[in-house]
Amino acid sequence: MRHLRRTAKLGRSPEHRNAMLANLVCSLIKHKRVTTTLGRAKAARPVAEKIVTLGKRGTISARRLAAARLHTRGTSEQLTKDERRKWRAEEDIVRILFEEIAPAFKERNGGYTRIIKMDQRQGDAAQWAILEWVDYTAPAPAEEETTPAEETKPAEAEAAETESAETKDEKK
Repeated sequence: MRHLRRTAKLGRSPEHRNAMLANLVCSLIKHKRVTTTLGRAKAARPVAEKIVTLGKRGTISARRLAAARLHTRGTSEQLTKDERRKWRAEEDIVRILFEEIAPAFKERNGGYTRIIKMDQRQGDAAQWAILEWVDYTAPAPAEEETTPAEETKPAEAEAAETESAETKDEKK
């Protein structure tokens, strides 16, 4: 009998199940909303909520635990500075969790995710569901440095000067 055994098996071995749930939570952190089956959504919900609780703690130890639970590592490639900055902004799951999602839920005591039921899947009639963050509002994007109009005008002026010089040469 399975008394007090509440882990959903999902037809997978324990290692495969843990990896799948970690990937699902990583996608939830990255995209803020995931469409999956109802069983997977129900299984991923406690994992996501525990990860957010770690994020709210905010310590280096919590970062290490979250990275280990989500099976994330830094990029293994040698990247340029711009590529590293882009990867960190868009792909670094632990940074997104600790700097964007966890501060949004600082005042909330649990219940960070919601499951919305959808129609059945066409092929096997599995129940679809959306797993998303509750009351998540994205932080305001940092204002990027805008280039002043004076800096863009010299390039345009140079192009105009070369065109006018070419037309003068043609007239001669």
